[in-house]
Amino acid sequence: MDWNKMFICDLDFSFAFEIVIRTLIMFSMILLILRLSGKKGVRQLSLFEVAIIIALGSAAGDPMFNKDFAILPSVIVFIAIIIFYRIITFIASRSEKFEDFIEGEPLYVIENGLFVLLDNKEHTFAKDEFLSEMRQESIDHVGQVKTAILETTGKMSFYYYEDEKVGFGMPVQPKLYKDKLKTISSDGIYSCTYCAHTEKLSAGKQSCQRCSKEEWVKSIDDKRVA
Repeated sequence: MDWNKMFICDLDFSFAFEIVIRTLIMFSMILLILRLSGKKGVRQLSLFEVAIIIALGSAAGDPMFNKDFAILPSVIVFIAIIIFYRIITFIASRSEKFEDFIEGEPLYVIENGLFVLLDNKEHTFAKDEFLSEMRQESIDHVGQVKTAILETTGKMSFYYYEDEKVGFGMPVQPKLYKDKLKTISSDGIYSCTYCAHTEKLSAGKQSCQRCSKEEWVKSIDDKRVA
């Protein structure tokens, strides 16, 4: 293995300082463009804006370390990108249909305390990640949540039942959720792990009345602690 070729190759050390300067300039340009977009954090970025970030990164990458690429052409690309971004956002602010096409639409994940049943092609989130989002919001089980919406920025919005309306629901804590059953071992209240439908079941093999799945977990009815 040629370590010299792997780490150094034909690097001109006299160009190393220029690489640092180029990198600082291009990185500063990226930060400036992001600042002009008005966004405060990555979680606020839509898919369209993520595409803009990728384009900025591509335009900034080569001039950082390649002496054959001048900085000015990349600056022109940056200006073109921000003008395009402003035009698109202006049109989107005037047309709701165009905005939905560019940004996407919010997706209901939970309604009335149950997972929304969608065609598999429409599911744009992993359940494990969603359960993690719930735990970060101090949610113990699905029965505490009336509605959950996946926003176009990737952030989750939760609306909760009042304490007196909280019923039994599918637990989201890892130790409880992973204790899944294909066959009910004893009479009790259980939740379907696929759709969160909850009902009282007797011992034996049972199918969910809502989605026909056959995997269950013991339900809990704890009140939410904010």
